[in-house]
Amino acid sequence: MSKETLTITDNRTGKTYELPISQGCIRTADLRQIKVDPSDFGLMGYDPAFLNTANCRSAITFIDGDKGILEYRGYPIEQLAEQSTFLEVCYLLMNGELPSRQELADFTHVITHHTYVHENVKTFMDGFRYDAHPMSMLASTVAALSAFYPEAKNIQDPQVRRIQMMRMVAKMPTLAAFSFRHAMGLPYVYPNNDLSYVGNFLTMIKKIGTDSYRLNPVLERALDILFILHADHEQNCSTTAVRLVGSSEVDPYSAVAAGITALYGPLHGGANEAVLKMLRSIGHLDKVPEFIKLVKSGEGETRLMGFGHRVYKSYDPRAKVIKRVADEVFEVTGKNPLLEIALELERIALQDDYFIKRKLYPNVDFYSGLIYEAMGFQQAFFPVLFGIPRTVGWVSQWEEMVLDQEQKIARPRQVYVGHPRRDYVPFDKR
Repeated sequence: MSKETLTITDNRTGKTYELPISQGCIRTADLRQIKVDPSDFGLMGYDPAFLNTANCRSAITFIDGDKGILEYRGYPIEQLAEQSTFLEVCYLLMNGELPSRQELADFTHVITHHTYVHENVKTFMDGFRYDAHPMSMLASTVAALSAFYPEAKNIQDPQVRRIQMMRMVAKMPTLAAFSFRHAMGLPYVYPNNDLSYVGNFLTMIKKIGTDSYRLNPVLERALDILFILHADHEQNCSTTAVRLVGSSEVDPYSAVAAGITALYGPLHGGANEAVLKMLRSIGHLDKVPEFIKLVKSGEGETRLMGFGHRVYKSYDPRAKVIKRVADEVFEVTGKNPLLEIALELERIALQDDYFIKRKLYPNVDFYSGLIYEAMGFQQAFFPVLFGIPRTVGWVSQWEEMVLDQEQKIARPRQVYVGHPRRDYVPFDKR
């Protein structure tokens, strides 16, 4: 009969160890018993960038990268994008189950009536230079919210914890819109509680010189779907940052600010901006074959941006949804001239053995930038549009971490490769 264990023989000593396997994992702390002698620290795992290390147990998001599966609380992302709304998905992520009509109505009411921020937040934001990056403003302002809500540090109180989570989901569009308006030199627009979550955000962004702003329902629904697709994505860089910082038991605003700064990086939230730069560098449909040839040759730094993913080794399920949304958006805004180049790149890459063997398929960033640009957003604002919906994922992951009795303050080990012990040398002998 097979056993759920792993047997390891240490060839240095000849000793054999039997380690339990649970849910496809061994506990790396169990490796500590493998020693050369009693004074030895014990064996460690070495895993730069956590390529094969699970740092938590989570019930929020499931990904099967080989099969192209993404599920929130067990529900396929395709079904949620087609049939749900962003606020319903927020409820699902935060509470574990889809809401009843009344539960969703109550949840929406709370979110809607927490969209306003303290007037001093505007003063704080006014302190930024006119050309400050929106992500810098967003990260700093979210961190500052801990000063406006000092009770947030009581993270073990369920009611206090939950109201901070609701506040963050509610206020993030307001802070994002304020950062946009500040960068554009425009007056701030206050939230309108008569509008939907996405409609309110678009109005705070777009409204100029009028008492009302006419929302286009196609664009409103398109952004709602994009928000659903970006709500959570398992233990990515920014979510891991939120969990690591949150493990010190800091307030959630500070933890989420860490997630925003991680998202700011070009390898994370800036990926769709890189796609647009690539498409512009190609310039014309006729130049696509030449670009593909350069990518395959490996010469220089020519890369196919928006293809491939650390997790997905097949077509990113979010990209399939976004491609459909792009068509609907362009029906309203007119086609982005870069779209034909993007479509030709995708057509070639999906048929070329070079890309197929390397499992390079379009990811969520390949079309999202085209949509955002068509909707009138500047490239610098793209990661902010990522951060707004990801907030609900961050706070859900943060609360799960707080409630996990196995979690302690994060403190990875290292492999020391510096000098051995040596004595201080006085100046006159150096």
